[in-house]
Amino acid sequence: MPITHLLYLHGFRSSPASNKARLMAATVASRHPDVVWWCPALAASPRQAMAEVLQGIADWPRDSMAVVGSSLGGFYATWLAERLGCKAVLLNPAVHPARDLTAYVGDNALWHDPAQSFYFDPAFVDELLAQEVASISRPQRYFAVIARGDEVLDWREMTGHYPGAAIKLLPAGDHALSDFEQHLDEILDFLALL
Repeated sequence: MPITHLLYLHGFRSSPASNKARLMAATVASRHPDVVWWCPALAASPRQAMAEVLQGIADWPRDSMAVVGSSLGGFYATWLAERLGCKAVLLNPAVHPARDLTAYVGDNALWHDPAQSFYFDPAFVDELLAQEVASISRPQRYFAVIARGDEVLDWREMTGHYPGAAIKLLPAGDHALSDFEQHLDEILDFLALL
């Protein structure tokens, strides 16, 4: 079934102004103007971020919605896909952000606007732990684009967390997926939006 509602979740220190979010929004708008698109600015608190997302998509049809998530957004997308039963596209998804983000407790500037910052509270680490998905239940729901050259996350950990899922493992690449445009058609094909 083609996707009618598409949610995009950005990564840590990112925003709806990220290159991937803007490129995907423009592609969906030009090719599928009838698809409902939402890329919210996520709260620093994982609990608050997911509460606001769930409120925002409360009326969305579960069988024709999907979520795309990058890095920490991929972690959130996995949590949502398991909770809602929807499809998920993961872009270099964080697997254990509670472990990885402890070093970022304190003030953090946004990548796209260093003038803006947010405080990452120690309590947010526990909120991330509470959202960890031990194992995915239906691999056919997932498509991941993972770069071996990711300088932030370990590609082996990412691929190992999604056994049986459709995975496009890039021979090099980077955490930001600077060549994201080259993977868009495969992503849209997985979402039945090509």
